[in-house]
Amino acid sequence: MSTAGQVIKCRAAVAWEAGKPLSIEEVEVAPPQKEEVRLKILFTSLCHTDVYFWEAKGQHPLFPRIYGHEAGGIVESVGEGVTDLQPGDHVLPVFTGECKECRHCKSEESNMCDLLRINTDRGTMLSDGKSRFSKDGKPIYHFLGTSTFSEYTVCHVGSVAKINPAAPLEKVCVLSCGICTGFGATVNVAKPKKGSSVAIFGLGAVGLAAAEGARVSGAARIIGVDLNSNRFEEAKKFGVTEFVNPKDHNKPVQEVIAEMTDGGVDRSVECTGSVQAMISAFECVHDGWGVAVLVGVPNKDDAFKTHPVNFLNERTLKGTFYGNYKPRSDLPGVVEMYMNKELEVDKFITHSVPFAEINKAFDLMLSGQSIRCIIRMED
Repeated sequence: MSTAGQVIKCRAAVAWEAGKPLSIEEVEVAPPQKEEVRLKILFTSLCHTDVYFWEAKGQHPLFPRIYGHEAGGIVESVGEGVTDLQPGDHVLPVFTGECKECRHCKSEESNMCDLLRINTDRGTMLSDGKSRFSKDGKPIYHFLGTSTFSEYTVCHVGSVAKINPAAPLEKVCVLSCGICTGFGATVNVAKPKKGSSVAIFGLGAVGLAAAEGARVSGAARIIGVDLNSNRFEEAKKFGVTEFVNPKDHNKPVQEVIAEMTDGGVDRSVECTGSVQAMISAFECVHDGWGVAVLVGVPNKDDAFKTHPVNFLNERTLKGTFYGNYKPRSDLPGVVEMYMNKELEVDKFITHSVPFAEINKAFDLMLSGQSIRCIIRMED
């Protein structure tokens, strides 16, 4: 029986207040409106960004809310004006988007869509400023335009990438955020040459994806930098060849790396959000040709400070958002890389839990045991 145009009742994991366990509730999901699609989520995973906003430390709290933004699912129905997606399509919802009409979307150099750029404060849909989620007649807020901790969700069509239906959604769902962010930062922005040296600051999921990008690019030396030495062994699976813990040295880590590499690495990718790590990542690249790429999101009051001579000596500093991938145009190709065994995704997935045990995924991430935990919606 078709559910198009009808309100759907389904399970969702609702965050009622900051830092408290999510509650599995029956919620109502309204039909998609103009330029929107309603998705049936089959698999979702937990990203540190979900945890950060669930804890509500240092940003605008908005509750009740349905978190989740790494997922794979199937289009259930489409709203007015949607022509490039139809019911049954296999898709990945993405926390940013591609309207295909603004100057950014028309530029080959940018993926910073004017209309659908990430907005962590917005908890409603763009078309009418209303939520598609409710319980007992009261609205529940959206998160990053995706809210995938629900069996059904509504997204703007520009934030949904259609992919190969043969791709296993329980694997490729992790490509909709962290893996593409790190991998793309290396292959699309840093662009290390074969045989080169790369330093990766931060060995969480994004940093490991950046290391994977360096490995795929043929880098000869991949130096992992992290304050947690327990991460070093796992990082070897992603191509990391050497490790540096800044706490083990009595000099700045950029000096340590410069000594290790005869003046500095060819490329560096920073994936921590620490402004000190950002400065170190820039200052550890070789003069003349070194390129540093910043990925991590700093605190709003941070300031980047380095001597201008570092730029005059021909070091380059870049930033990137979502690995410079355009979601609708580029994400299907990344999925094909996985299908063609050019990109390893399985090793990022360390745990899997049924939807009813979603809070266990939070526990695993908070204790440092999980890179990515897949949440199975239909168990």
